[in-house]
Amino acid sequence: MKMETQRDQTRELGRSRGRFEAQAKVSGRAEYIHNLTLPRMLHAKILRSTVAHGRIVSIDKSEAEALEGVHSVITSEDIMTVMPEPYFGPAFHDQPILAVGKVHYVGEPVAVVLSEDPYIAEEATHLIDVTYEELPAVFNEVEAAESKVVVHDELRPAGTFPDLKHLAGRRDTNIALDFQVRTGDVEKAFAEADHIFEHSFRTQQVMHTPLEPMISVGELTDSGITVHTASQSPSFVRLEIARLLRWPESRVRVRTAFLGGGFGAKLYVKLEALAVALTMLARRPVRVALTMEEQFYTITKHATTFKIKSAVNKEGRITGRKCTVWWNGGAYADIGPRVTQKSGFTAPGPYEIDNVWVDSYQVYTNLPPAGAFRGFGITQLVWAYESQADIIARELGMDPVEFRRLNMLREGRPHATGTIMRDAALIEVLDRTAERMKWNEPFDRGTEKLRRGRGVGVGYKALVAPTTSVAMVTLSADGSCFLHMSTVDMGQASNTTMSMVAAEVLGIDPEDIKVIRPDTDVTPYDMATLGSRSTFHMGHAVRLAAEDAVEKMKVLAAQLSVPEGEPLEAGKLLKQRYGMQAGNIVGVGSYIPDYISPNKETGHSENITPNWMIGGCGVEVEVDTETGQFRLVRMENVVDCGTALNPKIVETQVSGAAIMQIGAALYENMEFDEDGQLRNASFAEYKIPGITDLPDQIGNEAVDAYQNNGPFGAKGVGESGAFGVASAIAAAIEDAVGVRLTSMPMKYETVCQELHANDPKFRQWGE
Repeated sequence: MKMETQRDQTRELGRSRGRFEAQAKVSGRAEYIHNLTLPRMLHAKILRSTVAHGRIVSIDKSEAEALEGVHSVITSEDIMTVMPEPYFGPAFHDQPILAVGKVHYVGEPVAVVLSEDPYIAEEATHLIDVTYEELPAVFNEVEAAESKVVVHDELRPAGTFPDLKHLAGRRDTNIALDFQVRTGDVEKAFAEADHIFEHSFRTQQVMHTPLEPMISVGELTDSGITVHTASQSPSFVRLEIARLLRWPESRVRVRTAFLGGGFGAKLYVKLEALAVALTMLARRPVRVALTMEEQFYTITKHATTFKIKSAVNKEGRITGRKCTVWWNGGAYADIGPRVTQKSGFTAPGPYEIDNVWVDSYQVYTNLPPAGAFRGFGITQLVWAYESQADIIARELGMDPVEFRRLNMLREGRPHATGTIMRDAALIEVLDRTAERMKWNEPFDRGTEKLRRGRGVGVGYKALVAPTTSVAMVTLSADGSCFLHMSTVDMGQASNTTMSMVAAEVLGIDPEDIKVIRPDTDVTPYDMATLGSRSTFHMGHAVRLAAEDAVEKMKVLAAQLSVPEGEPLEAGKLLKQRYGMQAGNIVGVGSYIPDYISPNKETGHSENITPNWMIGGCGVEVEVDTETGQFRLVRMENVVDCGTALNPKIVETQVSGAAIMQIGAALYENMEFDEDGQLRNASFAEYKIPGITDLPDQIGNEAVDAYQNNGPFGAKGVGESGAFGVASAIAAAIEDAVGVRLTSMPMKYETVCQELHANDPKFRQWGE
């Protein structure tokens, strides 16, 4: 079905523009908090837990305190003198600033040394003697859901976000949240099915690897405290710090600069509460900066186990699907409950299925915490449901693209939650992916030794809602324009794109707009820069702010008797109004989309999301049949992002997300031993994709689409390129050599073992 559109005729948007800050970045002039130093600043180094679960019997810090150059050694007892309830978290207030009485995972912060010299502080951490009484621990998410080993004695909901208000306090369980969808009669569907398919898929715990490590600097001021921090959510940080200090928000200032990557790692409170508490205790500025190794112990991506069972009729239609997903949240919930819920209802995939059963569990374990990660849980789900789509198609003798096209949700049809699909170009993305792969043309299968195969995958994601963005546009009497917003530019070029949105409305050059970086004393509220929400939410807020400024110019022009039809120029109007270069015209825009919370029993909602983001991927691989080594020959990425406001940036967002997912699909894996000790917390042993790991050919495209409720027809795109990558690679490997992989990362040695196990020649050698 062709989508109905009422497209805006734009002057500026839709043109490719480079990043306005590009020169400053390549010349080293761009500001990063990591480079900040303040007079009398102390450095903080953290002593971390060596056991996965245990009671703290004693902490002897006397030897560390005696080391020359040490300012002080801080434990939770000291923290509680300035913050009596030192627990934080966006979903549950479960995470202490420093461990209180117990530790819950290897790497949890236990004590801090302050010194003017970071090397002395580091040395002193090795002189602190902590005695633990070890407790039983649990690491696997499925085991933890039923285990008698309980990570937390009690869970206290934070009650901050509207979509998490339903969280309840719990005891004696590791399940932080269970979310369900019930549609139709799934057991009847299985009883009447011609075919039943049942599989289990697993993903591993990985780290975000932002190349600017996490950093926060606290600074006391006459009016309160300033937190300089590399954060994706300065507004939320201010709210939480004010709560912890029991101060009004006006006494807390949070400012950021450019971020050297975030990918979800720098959301909500990470180091900020610790930096503030240490600053309050020391009465001096304190810098808390993590090493790359320490980032592995701070926040990660959820490992998952996904059991999926599908009923299929003889025509190849999916008639029923039962999904059970366990999300390994680690020791603290962070935003995991929102991931469990928002992504959980997409677990059946982008398919029209009359009978659906979804159980999605957020589970505590004794591993490093997991939270938001580029894709917000979607990549784990797409990996499973698209892998099973290929398995089903293969066993039924159907073309995998045709199988998807037969079952895919169409415009105007109901999702399993009851929400009607609008402006979701699923079929268009699937078809363009197939066309770019030349799916219906003859395919070179390679040689007997080097076999080639190909696969496709399509995923979708609901936009996080309801969340709020506010923007302000200020026009000066010389015609200058300032855009105040708290969206954090962490490499996605949001400053450039939002300038283009404001310029489109104001009729000026976007390079004439100065974007004021997030600073809670200056820039208005924004929930956070996450989940590809900024283009939609902040895009609307900026549009509304610019439109408000235009309306005020019209009112002023009428008051000044400016002839109707003359171009509105703020500088001329203000000079005429005040008789000199003076005054401002200020436009304000605030945006929160409509949303209806899902029913607790059925998961149903008439409006569960403002929009759907779509991503498709086609992959061609070459597999060595003797060694199992494989390489990516080609990758084609196709997305639906509505209107591509800045096509050049959209392309880099799509390819960047896809390449990042190659890392999770093939290389990255936090390896824990049986005691919960992480074995590979460094780039020497934890591989991320390098330039030689990428396909020779990468293509990117945004389909011709329009989001009718989006700002100028746009919606987010920062994650869509990641959705279908892993399952497409797995399908291509199976297409090449017949080996089906069901766990990530996909390893050469696994392919090799399967090839040898299935080949009589190799089996004979093995015997």
